[in-house]
Amino acid sequence: MGRKRLQESADGRPTVHTVAARAGVSIASASRVLNGVGGSPETIRKVRAAAAEVGYVPNAIARSLQSQRTGLVALAVEDIGNPVYVAMMRAIEAVVASSGRQLVVHATGGRIDNEMTLLRRLANRYVDGMIISPIRVTDDHLGALAGSPVPVVVIGQLGADAPVDNVRTDSRRGVALAVDHLLATGRRRIGFVNGPLDTVPGAARDAGFRAALARHGIHLDEDLVEVGDFQYAAGRAAALRLLARASPDALVCANDLIAVGALHALLAAGRRVPEDVALVGMDDTELAQMMFPQLSSVSLGSAERGRRAAELLLQRIADPTLPPRREQVPPSLAVRASSGTTLPAARPSADPLDGPTAPTPTHPSSEGVTA
Repeated sequence: MGRKRLQESADGRPTVHTVAARAGVSIASASRVLNGVGGSPETIRKVRAAAAEVGYVPNAIARSLQSQRTGLVALAVEDIGNPVYVAMMRAIEAVVASSGRQLVVHATGGRIDNEMTLLRRLANRYVDGMIISPIRVTDDHLGALAGSPVPVVVIGQLGADAPVDNVRTDSRRGVALAVDHLLATGRRRIGFVNGPLDTVPGAARDAGFRAALARHGIHLDEDLVEVGDFQYAAGRAAALRLLARASPDALVCANDLIAVGALHALLAAGRRVPEDVALVGMDDTELAQMMFPQLSSVSLGSAERGRRAAELLLQRIADPTLPPRREQVPPSLAVRASSGTTLPAARPSADPLDGPTAPTPTHPSSEGVTA
């Protein structure tokens, strides 16, 4: 006996009715499974098997109109090429995908106008929610966040009264871990290469560096502080400016991209790492272990911050009435070869009239390193 003809759409495509009939369940049960709402394990198994058998493909537009959901989540960061944001994005995508949604990524270039455009576009409900990591936070940001028609989670520092979910780290404490470590290895002339001071991370890391030295009773020589940008080329240029006027025995850099630039600047100036100058970065990205010597770096939990932000966002989408939540990921220091030794005694053959020591050929050159 032939099978009963299964209902198809006008254009011949299988419908929910088709899947329900093939699975032997009600249309409502099939719809719940296909829309990711759930069902009993046996019902889920039957519906998924039937959908695969008949070649069912959900109509995203119809589903969006019916459920008021797009199935999309947005992530807005300064630079999608920065390893810290790559780690964050991977963690967010894993959580988002587990909910059956897709991630849409925006690069803002750290520009406030780009970020505000994205926040205003949320009025169109083109996504179910957004995770944003601005490096500058203005009153306009706070106003747009408070008035957003869809959930938004911010990765970064916000005021205690900000009306949105927030995942942060403690950059000040992170810099202090680096300074404490360098002082413990005998370094005393510790320099700092930072990003822009008008950014949230730049201001926090500058304050943390100054506070850490003060806590140890060490006078800060302003010649040992240089500001550039959070990119490789700017970090290299900033480190060269610092080395032209001062002689540090250690450098703390505000992120790993700056630290890679500083490493190449030190080699170009004939300084050995870590024998002459110890070096510590921040973010503990994949770059830290790719360098030679491997880079000591302060982890600010980029992947963990991303994971927590995604979880908060999905919970907020499911229940918009939840009160604003704030989570903090503590920093930790990974000590590697670039700073992992105590300051050596002066070499007997050293002569101030001698030229700078040539860099060893086993160190990487600056060519081939992207900004």
